[in-house]
Amino acid sequence: MLVKDFLALPPRSKKPRASGITLVLDKGIGVRQIEDLLASASDYVDLVKLGWGTGYIAQDLQDKVKLYQEARIPVYLGGTLLELAILQHRFDEYREMAQALGIGHVELSTGIIELSVEEKVHYIRELRKDFVVVSEVGSKSAQKVLPAYKWIEYIEAELDAGAWKVICEGRESGTVGIFHTDGGVKSGVIDEIVHRIDPTRLIFEAPQKAQQVWFIQKFGSDVNLGNIATSDVIALETLRLGLRGDTMEDFHDVKAWNVRASFDPRWTDDDGPRTRSPREA
Repeated sequence: MLVKDFLALPPRSKKPRASGITLVLDKGIGVRQIEDLLASASDYVDLVKLGWGTGYIAQDLQDKVKLYQEARIPVYLGGTLLELAILQHRFDEYREMAQALGIGHVELSTGIIELSVEEKVHYIRELRKDFVVVSEVGSKSAQKVLPAYKWIEYIEAELDAGAWKVICEGRESGTVGIFHTDGGVKSGVIDEIVHRIDPTRLIFEAPQKAQQVWFIQKFGSDVNLGNIATSDVIALETLRLGLRGDTMEDFHDVKAWNVRASFDPRWTDDDGPRTRSPREA
């Protein structure tokens, strides 16, 4: 029997989690790929978004939804699809489609279309009659920059209206919303947001590894992260647990080990560090 519980790792809450959520972006993968994902990483997937309008045209939509639901992973249709339904005055038809699929979550975003705070609050209140609502703040356009006080105003209004979590927009590219166009985090904006709002009520879209590292180092293992590629689920979990070089020092006593090793006479000789460890000396 393979034993894998001998390492001391950061604690991770069990599913269903209220924090430490990994929101995965399904960009149109097929059922075989979903089966592979679930076989190797279902414990680390908390929520799945069928990105954009992929759920509307996927030929195997019902089979995909069933697979995720059988693994007790909530799945929902991307916010862009609801935006288009609102634009075309097909809100009721969208809601009927989601109900027919047996989907328990919906996402309301304004990444493309503009809605006033009052309009968005209205839709959240309508949707929460039948669904768990995940709302999203931020535009998909790099030209539309929200000041921090607007982020806070919108997030607070949507949480007050009944949103379960609010997603902070970063897009699949990680170059808009809470990020600069080069992918760098707008750290000042984040600081102002979390000064007013509990970060456990937020999901930060962070598709790039460097962005995931930044959020984990700032908020810890149990930060909520979204827009995670299906191929990056296990890699992200290793970052959360310090099982990857990028965050190992954040969760494990690397510095103390290295300081000890540097002063251990068995670890050095006249020509500098040995290639063997002290254990081998």
